[in-house]
Amino acid sequence: MSAMATEPDHEIVVIGAGPGGIAAGALLKRAGIEEFTILERAGEVGGSWRDNTYPGISVDVPALVYQYSFARKADWPTAFPTGAEVKAYHQDVARRYGLYRHLRFHTEIVREVWDQTHRRWSLHTADNEIITARFVISAVGAFLRPRVDGIAGIGDFAGTVQRPDAWDHAYDMTGKRVAVVGTGASAVQITPAIAPEVGHLDVYQRTPVWCLPKPNYQVPRWLQTALRVPGVAAAQCGMILLGLEPVARLATIMPLTVAKPLMTAFDAFAKRAYRRYLRRTVDDPETAAALTPDYGPMAKRLTLSTGYPAVFNRDNVRLVTDDIERITEHGIRTSDGTEHQYDVIVLATGYEMYTEPESYAEGAVVGRDGFDLGQFYGANGLQAYEGVAVAGLPNRWMLVGPYSMADIGWHGLVETTASHAIRAIVEARRRQATSVEVSERAHAAHHAEICRRGQVLRHYVSTQNKGVRTYYRNSHGDTVYFRPAGALETRWRGRHFPFTDYHFDTEYQLPDRRVDALGLP
Repeated sequence: MSAMATEPDHEIVVIGAGPGGIAAGALLKRAGIEEFTILERAGEVGGSWRDNTYPGISVDVPALVYQYSFARKADWPTAFPTGAEVKAYHQDVARRYGLYRHLRFHTEIVREVWDQTHRRWSLHTADNEIITARFVISAVGAFLRPRVDGIAGIGDFAGTVQRPDAWDHAYDMTGKRVAVVGTGASAVQITPAIAPEVGHLDVYQRTPVWCLPKPNYQVPRWLQTALRVPGVAAAQCGMILLGLEPVARLATIMPLTVAKPLMTAFDAFAKRAYRRYLRRTVDDPETAAALTPDYGPMAKRLTLSTGYPAVFNRDNVRLVTDDIERITEHGIRTSDGTEHQYDVIVLATGYEMYTEPESYAEGAVVGRDGFDLGQFYGANGLQAYEGVAVAGLPNRWMLVGPYSMADIGWHGLVETTASHAIRAIVEARRRQATSVEVSERAHAAHHAEICRRGQVLRHYVSTQNKGVRTYYRNSHGDTVYFRPAGALETRWRGRHFPFTDYHFDTEYQLPDRRVDALGLP
């Protein structure tokens, strides 16, 4: 076989240009690697922050920690940025690191197959093209596809359907009769944003949500100036993470016999405090009671909104707790047989998440010796070494994987996982290895550690769940969203994992080329 026959189209392919893909591209650049391509199915970078432009969208994590450590922004106008500001930030980082010349837009990867003969991946696009790559970094995000299952008759509705990820801003909702289906993170922002302009608004609630006030203050000029001083923002972020580290560490070592009464006491206190807050905020006692969750605050994602509970004090807003039987031509029929007529239905029903085994289709990712990621996850549950690598998938890493979230925001997470992937790639290049794969021993040992350290979290989510639909607990009953570890520990391990946990194949030689001994930032 000639040397030319072993050359793939690209040395490194990053799949996705959301926060993870941008982080991977920037860190590859910082490591001195220029031979990479980013494939993006849409026409711009940004991921969910590109797609979601619904009214009221903003971050529920403070800007100070919702950004890359290598691209800090000091002049956020408010503590919690708007969606448009985050979108602009991602585009600015991509431009700053020269990523646009590495980007290929409108390219959707639907299948990945490992070619053992040539030690490369064959990436099949939705347009039936095959792109080959030596190394693959999957930067597909957490929110995969909008979830609309379980809503019968949605195609029968003759009015306008609005979705958070495809909002039609040209449509004038002034004076319209509107239904918001869902009470998750999108709904609690959309509802108070559109309530003043619509004629009537019904919010359909299946499960009450914990919704705390968002302290979204204007960032003063003096603080913006201080944050521009080198090291100040980094020090503040470090202090926050350092303060959270003992809590995370305690949760992973605490025996269940000690944790159970503490969790029970915490939930009881939180529920009492939240009931009092709703009674003070919501005028109607019945509505306040209906908005009160009967599960603990950590069993489902907490939401932040400065106006959601209080919006039900408006004369044109009503909370509906009856089950939806089906969507009709003119509106929504509830379980009591009543048909409610609407001009607009807002489907704020959430997303299919990476935490579900069903999200990994069989045949979509096929590795060494026919290893099928979808089959493996279906049979064994979601797992990955350090949240990024799976034994049986050489030269491939995922930036948002099982048990990977240990940071405050997505940027810290993807920096850690991208650093892991790039560190392995740099070492493979140094050794001139054609493939690098985490060993089954290391993979199994890491997953055993995750299961052992996650007992408290798993018990809490399972006992508090009470039938609540949440991506914190998947169809297997596993709590794969959170990593049972602190952010500092996870960041350190992402940059210092032992190379002995990987197998580097140097028997099948790459074509001669200059290989620099590159270091990570």
